[in-house]
Amino acid sequence: MSQSWKPLPDGLSEPARRLAEELRAVKDAHRISLAELGKRTYLSKASWERWLNGKRLITPQALAGMIAALDCDGELLTSLLRQAEAARDAAEGSAPVAEPGPAPVAEPGPVPVPAPVPVAVPAWPTEAPVRSTGRPEPRAGRWTNLPAVLGRAAGWRRPSALLAAAVAVALVLAVSLYLHGLNGGTDAAAAGLPAASAEAGAAPLCQGIGCAGKDPQLMGCENDDHTLLTGNVGQVVLYLHYSPRCRAAWAGITDGAPGDTVTITTRTGWQETALIHWGYDNYSAMVDAGPADTTLRVCGHQPGGDGCIPLVTDPAARAATMAAPSPKAPSPVASVPVTEAPRPSATS
Repeated sequence: MSQSWKPLPDGLSEPARRLAEELRAVKDAHRISLAELGKRTYLSKASWERWLNGKRLITPQALAGMIAALDCDGELLTSLLRQAEAARDAAEGSAPVAEPGPAPVAEPGPVPVPAPVPVAVPAWPTEAPVRSTGRPEPRAGRWTNLPAVLGRAAGWRRPSALLAAAVAVALVLAVSLYLHGLNGGTDAAAAGLPAASAEAGAAPLCQGIGCAGKDPQLMGCENDDHTLLTGNVGQVVLYLHYSPRCRAAWAGITDGAPGDTVTITTRTGWQETALIHWGYDNYSAMVDAGPADTTLRVCGHQPGGDGCIPLVTDPAARAATMAAPSPKAPSPVASVPVTEAPRPSATS
């Protein structure tokens, strides 16, 4: 449905003004309300009201959601958004900066000598460093790493007080585990975990465009992960993961080194990249893989060169031909060679 729009703010740059007008025209052409637009893009009505009235510049993720949900000129809207972002950045960079005045010069005087501060020495040795894989760690329960917590909290206490504290906490932990066993171990809130990760059959916390830019592990999308494709770039292994329940995809990289990256790109140009900061593996945030015309490409970069896994079309249909993944067994994998190629553009 069309509506009577408020005048756009006077302070908008010309690209931002034209972008807001084009977004309004797309909405009016489809004769839908702000609530329906929010429902189709998995975003709030209030956010679309701010973007369409020029109160805020629309985000690239929200624009990609509109392009995927509605029939519109995606190239024009994307170009206008880039121009509006450039105008905004230029305006912020040209803002005058007040020069600091001369600092007052303090009269020289005697320099006070601070008294030595006693340093508490922990009674227990610290833990050995653990090599991280570069992946975000899952949320921990409230009793994780109990000895280290007690060591830091009571390192200055006498051994008798430390022993009493450890016994008290052990009793509380034993009672908690006993009650948890009586409940069947299904209370995800008591364990401090998201509801979607408590059991594999629970509903995911996001779907489609709502998953874009989010962690597949925290959203419960790893529960039905299908590894659609793998390939090698030198010694590095690239993965294309897809969740049918979340209707989202993400990239993975293993056997790499710090500095190696993997990027997943959709047909609309949406990209998510994972960088190995330390360790040897990592995975990216998710991209929307809900539309029927979705195409996905995963590319890796390392000092030895770039390489891409072949383009995958209609990931939902591809996943439907694969067996359901087992919680402790890897999903069926279609291994293919990787063609050495330059890094893909945003529209590849």
